[in-house]
Amino acid sequence: MRFMIVGAGMQGRACAFDLARQDGVSEVLLADASDANLASSKKFLKSPKVKFAKVDASKPDLVGKLAKGRSTLVSCVPYFFNLGLAKAALKNKVNFVDLGGSTPVVLKELALDKAAKKAGVGIVPDCGLGPGMTNIIGAAAIRDLDRADEVLIRDGGLPQNPRPPMNYLLTFSEHGLINEYVGKGLSLKDGKLIEVGGCSEVEALEVPGLGTCEAGHAAGGLSTMAMTFKGKVHYLDNKFIRYPGHMAVINAMNAMGFFDEKTVKVGKTEVSPRALAAVLFRRHFDRPGEKDLVVIQITAKGVKDGKPAKVVYDMEDRYDDAHKMTAMMRTTAFPAAIIARMLADGRIPPGAHTNETGVPAGEFFKEIAQRGFKLTRTFTWL
Repeated sequence: MRFMIVGAGMQGRACAFDLARQDGVSEVLLADASDANLASSKKFLKSPKVKFAKVDASKPDLVGKLAKGRSTLVSCVPYFFNLGLAKAALKNKVNFVDLGGSTPVVLKELALDKAAKKAGVGIVPDCGLGPGMTNIIGAAAIRDLDRADEVLIRDGGLPQNPRPPMNYLLTFSEHGLINEYVGKGLSLKDGKLIEVGGCSEVEALEVPGLGTCEAGHAAGGLSTMAMTFKGKVHYLDNKFIRYPGHMAVINAMNAMGFFDEKTVKVGKTEVSPRALAAVLFRRHFDRPGEKDLVVIQITAKGVKDGKPAKVVYDMEDRYDDAHKMTAMMRTTAFPAAIIARMLADGRIPPGAHTNETGVPAGEFFKEIAQRGFKLTRTFTWL
């Protein structure tokens, strides 16, 4: 099997690392428009299976030509490139996986289902941490019960040694992060879809080993999952976890317009506040070498065998000292690599799939266990 990954940032190189160490994989082509990203990836990736190419993700036809003849194309670039890349993969009859980041984009990718089946290829967007791994786990929790009344998905990436005043560490795309903070997402209430804003309805949350944290709605965190379980689950939401006080600062910045996309005039220059914020987020929060952790807490309450019951899935992953890899790289890129291979070996059939319905959870759980992820499941009668 031969794979291609576009985007040689943190997630792309982690995805290449995971694919290259799998039996049956003969080559992984890692492509990026940035010479700096390619150079740092070459230092990070030692496997002879990994090859490198320079290509711009904004030119999907060129990406498609490079991907032709390969098993799966994996997009590890920002969400606004994904639809074009999915179409390019489809045109060249290559399976496609991405990390998501925008539900409207994902819905357009899923609309390619008929064409994908005809071409004999699979498309699975949203294959990162959340949406992605958390959706697969959340769907498994729902299936554990005969009727799921309330499903709460909580996850987040945090620095092991937080620095005031924001107590945060950037471990993935700043563009995706800002979209998660200020965009709109979907939840379920009374079994019906409702729109929620990022960083809204902030709640206190106890996290073992970390103490009291906070959680607020993640815009797009559920992605398609709310639509999938509409009318089947009474209440469903997804909130991301941060250290206390972080979201108040983000919400204040948002209220003042720091994340607006419309340009404003500063002297003789037109500036997009969001574009500037992205640059400043990268400058302030990007601290290579600092250690992070990722926490997942998923709780489903409902009925099993006619009795009230609860099932809880917990996972914590920490910075990998041996491979100098962040927990966010592992929990975001490894799921994408797993699903890319599932498409390649036929465990996921042709067509466009949501990960909560298209990815076989049992197989996925076996795969993450082989990568050292310790996911625990606790079932309790209420």
